[in-house]
Amino acid sequence: MNNKINPLKYLTSYSPELLNQVKTLLNDDKLGHFLRQKYPKSHSITNDKMLRAYVYDLKNTYLKKSSPLSKVIYDKNIHVVNNALGLHSFVSRVQGSKLKSKNEIRISDIFKTAPEDFLKMIVVHELAHLREKSHDKAFYKLCEHMLPNYHQLEFEMRLYLTQLEFRGAIY
Repeated sequence: MNNKINPLKYLTSYSPELLNQVKTLLNDDKLGHFLRQKYPKSHSITNDKMLRAYVYDLKNTYLKKSSPLSKVIYDKNIHVVNNALGLHSFVSRVQGSKLKSKNEIRISDIFKTAPEDFLKMIVVHELAHLREKSHDKAFYKLCEHMLPNYHQLEFEMRLYLTQLEFRGAIY
């Protein structure tokens, strides 16, 4: 691997000093070790049925009165097509004289083998969109309500994605 790891697309909004630390960890092949130390194993939520139960458990704990979900699935195309990690979609349709709406959550299937904390962070992010559509202060406040260390987990999840891209899986 060359010494110029550029761009670190999952970490673009972080300081140059932090980016240099990540580049050093990658060049020394130590990023995976750091992540395995902090997150020794992946979760066991490996199919759509289990994911749906996991999402509903979080939803019922923090967002009981929010709109129901019509679909919760792992999606193998999300990361590639949309350059996203999860998607919340809201669809409204007119059926006769009624307006019907559907909320769907799709999680990139790269999280089938991730630490549970990272899956939870993505799920919390997508659930927050049930109440807050844009990524504003209220949105992140809701994320932190459901997951107090949300921002730290988001950063470490970005490290995990960087590891996957440059050095491969850690489990």
